[in-house]
Amino acid sequence: MREKSAAQIEKLRCSEHLDPMISILILVLAIAAIVLTERSPQHLPFAVAALLFNAAVLLVLLGDVERAILLSGMLAVAIAGISIVKFNHSALKLTVSDLPLAFAGTVPFFVLQYPRMMLGVLAGSAVFVFASSAVLLYAAGSPIPVAFRILVFALALIVFAKASASKGATSLRLNLTQGRCFYATFMASLGDPTCWRQFGELALSDIANERLPLREATPARSACSPDIIVIQHESVFDPRIFGLPVEPVVESFLSPPDGEFGRLNVDIFGGGSWQSEFSLLTGLSSASFGSSAYYLFKKGAGRFHSSLPRSLASLGYKTTLISSCRRGFLSYDKFYGSIGIDERIFVDELPPPFDAQRFETTNSDAMFLDAVIDAHTRGIADDPTPRFLYALTNFNHGPHDRQLVPSGQFERERAFATASLPDAGYAEYYTRLAETASTWQTLRARLASSFPERPFLIVHYGDHQPVLTKQIDRQLKRSGDGRSQFGTFYAIEALNIPHFSPGIGADLDIAFLGTVALQRAGIALDPIFATRASLLDDCGEAYFASASERKRRFHRTLVDLGLIDLMPNARQAR
Repeated sequence: MREKSAAQIEKLRCSEHLDPMISILILVLAIAAIVLTERSPQHLPFAVAALLFNAAVLLVLLGDVERAILLSGMLAVAIAGISIVKFNHSALKLTVSDLPLAFAGTVPFFVLQYPRMMLGVLAGSAVFVFASSAVLLYAAGSPIPVAFRILVFALALIVFAKASASKGATSLRLNLTQGRCFYATFMASLGDPTCWRQFGELALSDIANERLPLREATPARSACSPDIIVIQHESVFDPRIFGLPVEPVVESFLSPPDGEFGRLNVDIFGGGSWQSEFSLLTGLSSASFGSSAYYLFKKGAGRFHSSLPRSLASLGYKTTLISSCRRGFLSYDKFYGSIGIDERIFVDELPPPFDAQRFETTNSDAMFLDAVIDAHTRGIADDPTPRFLYALTNFNHGPHDRQLVPSGQFERERAFATASLPDAGYAEYYTRLAETASTWQTLRARLASSFPERPFLIVHYGDHQPVLTKQIDRQLKRSGDGRSQFGTFYAIEALNIPHFSPGIGADLDIAFLGTVALQRAGIALDPIFATRASLLDDCGEAYFASASERKRRFHRTLVDLGLIDLMPNARQAR
């Protein structure tokens, strides 16, 4: 009995020596995992502080060091993995403010558009739940006294709070487009007050305390007001950005020889087209509203009182939206009505011979744009009133691993794209783009012949790059600057406008595109648009990214004049 007792005591002593070594080994493995995912020595101390803080929280709940550290490391890897998935599909890393998006239609959207990716996420989530359950049930270590647990938590909280206030953590919140620090960026967002705004409130991040005096209204350059047609081309970018060649028909669409064209900088990548729509129509960057950017169509309805359609309506224009989405999509009908678009036609309301159900099998631009121009020409046939038409396409949205252009059509273009870059996804993208370009060439000729004297200004632009361009970047082994994935194209064409000057245009931010369209149309600018036009020289091709103090003061003017309601029901309260 004595020998057995001694053996048990010896085993217990070995176990006591072993427990700390196991804890240290687990901690080293967790830190190694952080090093691999973060790839940033500069931000590694903050990431480790975040890891230990999470471990301290779990220690309070679980009572032993082994499970606390192991689960903290697993959680860090899971956060980094989800952030990498989001980054690959939006060019932005995961932050706390993204979590509510799961309840705003994002998850169903990804399931429909990227089923393989979502299946991988689901499988990874199942593995994480299974592994976490196994750790909780079978990996318990020696219990730690409650007082000691609380002391460790307090120390970890102090260290994490100090690390969150450091310059390194602050820079993480500003570098959402860099492909590193996935875990650290999410943890840094925990300490960012803008991520915890009340749901009903809007907050402008780039606003000054003093107003900017408004400019005088700019008079019209011509007595004739042209129809203004703006077409948002879903997920269209210029392949030449990546050094890929294009054929003459595509080139004349992206860079019309008798038009103005250039690079367009947008706020989004991979999806969220309504943020580009918002910026074009309000002249503001969706990024200025931080975590509310995704919700602007819902939260912003009735709260923006200066817009492109309102300005045109004040000059006698009739305003129309024709969308390739159904009326129930997001809050489109309510938002567009609130910013001054009087007639709103959705894809399920276009008259025969257009067939919405047949259209939605491919979202073909050949079908949709033909119906759009038909509707416009019917409206202006016997009506000299100038029109503003905003058309939203959906043809080139990803994924590009399914063939939407029927076999036998545009095969030469598909072969050309494949020869340029041996990638089936890019070949499909380019073939769809070729269909769009060919369709527009026909429709433009129809407008010109049907209305030989009526002036038209037509603006084309891409709302964002598709996820496909990440793959193109990898294949071409390009080194991006973090902003390269936020560049698309714009092209402005004119029919029967004598004062229009074609040529290569300046790089533009999408927040300025509406203002530039008014300038090229030669119509009057109200004080708001005249002042915004004066910011072009200050901001260059950027808007949100610009450090212009005049821009910030302009935002203050808009808020003080009641043209932006940051608080719900603010207009009624005044």
